Amino acid sequence: MHRIECAEHGILTEYVPWARHHSSFTRDFENTVAWMTMNLSKTAVSSYMRIAWNTIGPIISRYRKDADPYPEHRFNGLKHIGIDETSYKKGHKYITVIVDHDTNSVIWVHDRHGKAVLRVFFEQLSEEQRASIECVTADGARWISETMEEYIPQAARCLDSYHMVEWAQVAIDEVRTEAWQRARANTYESKKGRGRPKKGEEKDRTADQIKNTKFALGKAPENLTARQEAQLQFIAKTDKKLYKAYQLKEYLRTLIHIPLEELEGSLKDWLWKASHSQIKPIYELQKKIRRHYEAIINTARYHLSNARIESTNNKIKLTVRMAYGFRNIDNLLDMIMLRCSDISVQLPYQRLIFTHTS
Repeated sequence: MHRIECAEHGILTEYVPWARHHSSFTRDFENTVAWMTMNLSKTAVSSYMRIAWNTIGPIISRYRKDADPYPEHRFNGLKHIGIDETSYKKGHKYITVIVDHDTNSVIWVHDRHGKAVLRVFFEQLSEEQRASIECVTADGARWISETMEEYIPQAARCLDSYHMVEWAQVAIDEVRTEAWQRARANTYESKKGRGRPKKGEEKDRTADQIKNTKFALGKAPENLTARQEAQLQFIAKTDKKLYKAYQLKEYLRTLIHIPLEELEGSLKDWLWKASHSQIKPIYELQKKIRRHYEAIINTARYHLSNARIESTNNKIKLTVRMAYGFRNIDNLLDMIMLRCSDISVQLPYQRLIFTHTS
């Protein structure tokens, strides 16, 4: 290849049609490596193609830049988007992922999470593109609501029912822990000063039985085993407070399946019962549900959930595991776009067939 020395730009190398610039490999070789990384681990690809393990990341980035020269085209005509963050490494390292619900593909991914990162996404959109967004699905993070108010106030916020049930599970687990501690304290008080139990005297196992009811309290009634049903009956007899919390959790879980016209009245009824339950974790839960009241109603109104973006997060975690970690975050982001967006990764002969047929 010819090289020139320019007084203004320094030494430059000519472009060639059969290789990407700043690459030591041909286009066909890099296209093959990119396709293989969609199906194999980086270790397997490096062994089969006889290249260094850390060479694959730059190849992925060059392929993505070549195959996706205008990524901003994904921002046109957006109506329903999902926002979520997922961890990619130990030490609380996250990436922000935005999915288009209508195409079921990732349209944007960025290192870190928070209000500042989400503002970077909305700053890229034009006023017309922001105005076209109708619904946003996300978890209960306040920074998402604050950023939406700033850039897309017309969009409806939808809270995924998964997160609502997850909050309820956390609350009932706190109530179960408190019930276990009460039973344990009562057992200790009854044994105080008595020494070892007398022969034939049965040990009070109430605390142990309550401690082992986590799965029984978390599962839906139709999925309970016979042993778990017996555990619930035991709780109903021994700890009314814990059983009441379980009933409120189940009541909340069933709300996500009822029609929109019935949801508002039933949700208000649940909020009243939870606020008067005199159970602190349930009371705190109803405060959180009350803050996201409109988002819960919008979820039933627009029939949108974060299920797609949660599945995308699983695919991202699988991508990281297949690569046994990424040293360069840009390579990871490019890999996510190749695997989860609308970019078509093809082998060299497939590109030739497509070119001739089109």
